[in-house]
Amino acid sequence: MSEERQEPGPEGPQGWSPGSGRHSGATDSGQCPPPTTPAPWSLPRWRAYVAAAVLCYINLLNYMNWFIIAGVLLDVQKFFQISDSNAGLLQTVFTGCLLVSAPVFGYLGDRHSRKATLSFGILLWSGAGFSSSFISPRYSWLFFLSRGVVGIGTASYSTIAPTILGDLFVRDQRTRALEIFYLFIPVGSGLGYVLGSAVKALTGNWRWALRIMPCLEAVALILLITLVPDPPRGASERQREVAMGVLRSSWCEDVRYLGRNWSFVWSTLGVTAIGFVTGAVGFWAPKFLFEARVVHGLLPPCFHQPCDSKDSLIFGALTIGTGIIGVFLGGEASRRYKRVNPRAEPLICASSLLAAAVCLYLALILAPTTLLASYVFLTLGELLLSCNWAVVADILLSVVVPRCRGTAEALQITVCHILGDSISPYLIGHISGALRARRPDSYLQRFLSLQQSFLCCAFAIALGGGCFLQVAQHLEGDQAEVQQSGTGTSDSTDVECQRLLPGTGAPEKDS
Repeated sequence: MSEERQEPGPEGPQGWSPGSGRHSGATDSGQCPPPTTPAPWSLPRWRAYVAAAVLCYINLLNYMNWFIIAGVLLDVQKFFQISDSNAGLLQTVFTGCLLVSAPVFGYLGDRHSRKATLSFGILLWSGAGFSSSFISPRYSWLFFLSRGVVGIGTASYSTIAPTILGDLFVRDQRTRALEIFYLFIPVGSGLGYVLGSAVKALTGNWRWALRIMPCLEAVALILLITLVPDPPRGASERQREVAMGVLRSSWCEDVRYLGRNWSFVWSTLGVTAIGFVTGAVGFWAPKFLFEARVVHGLLPPCFHQPCDSKDSLIFGALTIGTGIIGVFLGGEASRRYKRVNPRAEPLICASSLLAAAVCLYLALILAPTTLLASYVFLTLGELLLSCNWAVVADILLSVVVPRCRGTAEALQITVCHILGDSISPYLIGHISGALRARRPDSYLQRFLSLQQSFLCCAFAIALGGGCFLQVAQHLEGDQAEVQQSGTGTSDSTDVECQRLLPGTGAPEKDS
């Protein structure tokens, strides 16, 4: 399946064909102004949609890998005989390896074949996940190591895939594409819990969940190789570097540019707060809910595997449902509100995070007295958190020039994990363990220790809301700088002339 390209004719000064009196790349109606560069890369509409669907499917598997262990955490702890603090270290190792490797993949994604890099990442994480299912209880350290290798593989996808979508679509269609793409973060996370719990219930062995995933990932790899193109960077926008091959800047120059981009800096800090909370809640919430039900007398305590899996299933279903609704609401609110307020995106993020902080705090405080109210506020908190995924990605793509977007994604992921979900599961487990050590050994005190360690998440997410208020102060200036540099989203007239991809608003001509 070959990629369609527009071949420019011979051009003289100002891009006009000598002696012909008309531009070789202009439409028959002559409505488009003559460009000063060769015609840009083009792709059939259906191929862009198919590629986006494949990328969404792989993103689903990516986030299922993130949380499949959390869905069977109690069984993993019993199998390897590890404490709460060491169990939290599982996620810390995973995200720690991810953050170390993300800048490497960002550098490769900005300079080399993104498709080849993604293929390598899928092979790496699927192989590591499959092999980890055969590790003996005596070698728990090897299981920790395998989770780190899975993190390295997933770093390639989280870093590079959004930049491919950014080059396939533009403007409102890019917002919608990212909205659907990031919809699969909560959906994949929820299915990770559900798959782990369901497979364990069917087979009686939690390790089979890790053996099923590689089958799905093999299909993903085939689809990626056959159906996803690797468009030139900035292909969906009016990019001189696409047609003329502008000299690349160094990685250090890219980092310095991003450090001066205040919208990028503050949005990265806001995303870090989101990552801190989602990492902690995603890892510990099923156990927290299980212990809450034990405290309320609805379940007996678990001392031997397999443990009751209903809470993982319930939390997984809540994550899927709130994720679908939240990502859709956030994306649509952003798309509509920014027509009347150019700062709509960071304001939506700020308001949703501040409201989520209140909901999370109430969910934790009410858990010992009324489990139903705790579930309600936890659901609302997850819904509000999910409103941010697509909006945050759109902010990054709008304030960063295309030649730096892979590096920007990598740095944002790295900072998010260093200060966010790489430390939050371990921190929550460590605080809970420290509190338990000073209290009588009872299920009630275990539950209260975990509950009180969770309270720092409410304050972290409120700080994230403040960061996005700062983004709102700088957004318009940084977007204008991108457009003035000649590497930003072009105006509607230029977009019509390119006749590129879905979302450009280009009129299609019958051949």
